[in-house]
Amino acid sequence: MIKGFAHICFRVRNLDSAIAFYCDKLGLKPAFDFINENGERFGIYIRFGGRNFLELFKAPPQKPGETAAGNEAGYQHMCLEVDDLPATVAALRANGVQVSEPTLGKDQSWQAWLSDPEGNRIELHSYTASSWQAPWLR
Repeated sequence: MIKGFAHICFRVRNLDSAIAFYCDKLGLKPAFDFINENGERFGIYIRFGGRNFLELFKAPPQKPGETAAGNEAGYQHMCLEVDDLPATVAALRANGVQVSEPTLGKDQSWQAWLSDPEGNRIELHSYTASSWQAPWLR
């Protein structure tokens, strides 16, 4: 089941200034970047310490005539580390919780998704030996 807190994710309008705040001003350390197919950084993992991280992603620019929904900066989701993702998903479903099928994320960690009664997204995360977070999990 749930082992603990893994990360919290925020979407930010200015990724560079957010990184400067969390790393330069608060003294947290970068763990790894998310790089797109054009070689541009669009996200970063920042280590809080232990097995805990802050995940930041650049909010996409709003296009003319487009509503802000989906492009807003702010809270995106919290992530809980689990020991056995398939068993956790099965147990939650047995308790009446709607949970997505587990998938392997870009960071090579298994993930599944659910929402609380207010619609706040929660990610369930199970690390693998190839997870990008692995160097900090020891």
